[in-house]
Amino acid sequence: MNHSPLLVIYLCVALDAMGIGLVFPILPTLVRDVTQTANVAPFIGLMAALYATMQFVFAPVLGALSDRLGRRPVMLLSLAGATINYLLLACAPSLGLLLLGRALAGLTSANMSVATAYITDISPEATRARRFGLFNAMFGAGFIIGPVLGGALGDHWVRLPFLAAAALNALNFLLACLMLPESRHASPGSARVDLGSLNPLRPLRWALSRKRLLPLILTFFILSTTGEAYGICWALWGADAFGWNGFWIGLSLGAFGICQTVVQALLPGPASRWLGERRAVLTGMACACIALAAMAFLRQGWMVFAVMPLFALGSIGTPALQALASRQVDAELQGQFQGVLMSAVSLASIVAPLAFSTFYYGVQSHWPGAIWLLVVVIYAVAVPLVLLGTRDSERLRTVAA
Repeated sequence: MNHSPLLVIYLCVALDAMGIGLVFPILPTLVRDVTQTANVAPFIGLMAALYATMQFVFAPVLGALSDRLGRRPVMLLSLAGATINYLLLACAPSLGLLLLGRALAGLTSANMSVATAYITDISPEATRARRFGLFNAMFGAGFIIGPVLGGALGDHWVRLPFLAAAALNALNFLLACLMLPESRHASPGSARVDLGSLNPLRPLRWALSRKRLLPLILTFFILSTTGEAYGICWALWGADAFGWNGFWIGLSLGAFGICQTVVQALLPGPASRWLGERRAVLTGMACACIALAAMAFLRQGWMVFAVMPLFALGSIGTPALQALASRQVDAELQGQFQGVLMSAVSLASIVAPLAFSTFYYGVQSHWPGAIWLLVVVIYAVAVPLVLLGTRDSERLRTVAA
């Protein structure tokens, strides 16, 4: 088959992640300049919640629209919107416009549901785990490069990373215009969009009304919740447990990002073939739990780097879970379902930071590593949901084999 569309999607994902990561290092400085306030933590928290809320609301909407109109026009619309959003952030003179820009950023970043639906459209079931693994690896690679580049550009001018992010999204838009074909052609009459399809609660009600989808949706929510713990607590834990400074915190995050990118680029396909997708998900969860339990008791910083390869192996399960999820609905509802899953991820981004930060505050002075045991407990809650949610898919896979 022609692999050009797949390469374009991967490049779009990498460029999108770079654009998001570019603004992370300098956002506090920009907010400080705009508000003339030293303590910007509440404003950063508000922006993060607003971004995640917009993702939660609009990911199903964009996914449902892509089912009706096709993946390509919705992807192009969101990329154009992202370009405008970053230009707005680059020029925003007030906090109100910055908040508007972050809201638009959350709306346009919901295009990940369309990208995953596109991969499902063009991928045979046997290759989906490997391709979702590469999808996640490209996003991870872009997210590693983006903050480094954003920090370097921000040293010259605090708004320069926003202009660079706008340029990346404009390049992304041009690339998709020229090289991304439509993967799903609408049937006659399906391209009509009624106002009800723009209701953000409609796809959620549709998903929640189907009992066989609920375990998978909850699994995505729980696993996304565990992922939020690292962003909230890693730097605090490194400083409290090992006395790490900014250099060592950044080095540890960069090393983990590299390990995870390599794992997701190379192992999900073979793991799904050897173990089956269901066991690949459970194996990934087991690797993560063993690494987290070890991290809770570590006493020296170098030991974190020794545990890191096992920790990164935890990511082999995510592409297998995405492949299993893609088989739960028919092709004409794939975008809507992927949007609902993205909403579950976004909802975790809203509620998990408050929960983890509150727990860490309670254990910080006595045992900072206890935060990782809490994550292990949350993983354990997901195990029966994985077994229940993938039961039918695994049975069908066995019969087909």
